[in-house]
Amino acid sequence: MTRSNQKKHKDGQLVIRINKGVRDEFINMCDGMDTTAAREIRRFINEFMIERRNS
Repeated sequence: MTRSNQKKHKDGQLVIRINKGVRDEFINMCDGMDTTAAREIRRFINEFMIERRNS
């Protein structure tokens, strides 16, 4: 495994409980945008953390 791959290795989980209808709609929207729900949630978390670090 290269050094850049080691940095990106995902070894943790975050379990959340949301309404099934909301989850299904979110997954369908992500599919329509050719992305995954997990990718979009990771992107949100990263952007959230960057914004809060800089405030």
